[in-house]
Amino acid sequence: MPELLTSLGTAVIHLLIQPYYYIALIFIALYYRRQVALERKLIHVKLHSWGRETWRTVWTGGIMGLVVSIAAVALGISLPYTAVACIWVVSLVLMLFRVRYLCFAYSIGVLGIVQFILSFFPGILQSGTAGRIAGALRGMDIPALLALAALLHLAEALLARWQGARLATPLFLAGKRGKVVGGYQLQAFWPLPLFLLIPSGAGISELPWHPLLGGGLGLVSLPVIIGFSEMTQGMLPARKVARTFGRLLIYSTVLLGLSLLAAWWSPLTVLAALTAILLHEGLSWYSALEERSLSPIFVHPPAGRKVLAVLPDSPAQELGILPGEILLKVNGVLLTGAAQLHEALRMNPAFCKLEVLNREGESKYLQRAIYDGDHHQLGIILVPEPDGRVIAAAKPSSIFSIIGMQTGTRQRELPPEGLGRTKTALPAEPKQETAGN
Repeated sequence: MPELLTSLGTAVIHLLIQPYYYIALIFIALYYRRQVALERKLIHVKLHSWGRETWRTVWTGGIMGLVVSIAAVALGISLPYTAVACIWVVSLVLMLFRVRYLCFAYSIGVLGIVQFILSFFPGILQSGTAGRIAGALRGMDIPALLALAALLHLAEALLARWQGARLATPLFLAGKRGKVVGGYQLQAFWPLPLFLLIPSGAGISELPWHPLLGGGLGLVSLPVIIGFSEMTQGMLPARKVARTFGRLLIYSTVLLGLSLLAAWWSPLTVLAALTAILLHEGLSWYSALEERSLSPIFVHPPAGRKVLAVLPDSPAQELGILPGEILLKVNGVLLTGAAQLHEALRMNPAFCKLEVLNREGESKYLQRAIYDGDHHQLGIILVPEPDGRVIAAAKPSSIFSIIGMQTGTRQRELPPEGLGRTKTALPAEPKQETAGN
């Protein structure tokens, strides 16, 4: 046990001095800064604080990293130092194509396929730098690492269930019929500092228990990023997160089972590697197909204005107004247009009475005093009007858009007057207040 604690201390030092963990932190901070910029562009106010969200993902990722590390050590999952660099190089290359490819399962799956291909050419790449890289790839324990990928996806499922809905960003999107509809982007990343066993090769003592996947006594640090990315127009964020949790749970269970079978019978290794990639892509494809089959729910009804989001610590949140509910009347005025909410609230600048239809279609009556400094719409963010101008791109973020703070919003081209477009008198935009830090 003292030897293990000494090795843990050395692994912590290595974690703090290697660049990979800091690359992960910088990437996550940049992502949340872009998220705030997107919110300001679309709704003129921020729902999140990039500093607070970055800190939350750091400490929750640290806790989950320790949990996964304990499970990995118990299973005997091991990783040589050279494999750490291989995994991160592949991860960074994949991230250049799509941010969601920054995934341990993709990296290990690719390395497993490369290892399988190299097994047919044992006589090549035996010397020099290429030979050392090939040797490191041939020596990687792919089944054990895929088992680790399964544990990481289980951690991802739990973190998504715990925090995913709270991190959702409201969007204005182009609907199927050319109208603007509301939606949500659910995307989050967590940096996990992992501590894994060093392979029991170079005279390292065996563990005091009998692990399923071997392993020696000694630890190496491996910082990784986990995360998920979803977009929805047809579900409330909490429901979408619940479905994502269920699918990630199924994925991690299947991958863990295949990995353990591959550790027992090595020919299954390439099947497990392919499953890590293809099943992940299949779940992403199925989620997109499911969204296309659903009708948008964040659209205005004929009477009333639907709520897209509620600012934190706002009067609307205090009153218990929820996204997806319909604001029917304000101070006795039936809402049927874009400007009426602000005008109805100005009828009585000191007090407001609201009639709201909840998600089940039942009415609830709310009232509250209005104070100086309150948001001009009580902190209610309404679903966009169908002829709105600014929309967000309905596609995942790229690493270049995150680094360059590119929000992906654009001005929508509207048809000329008289060609299916009604002329609407737009009110002057009131002064916006800022929520959060």
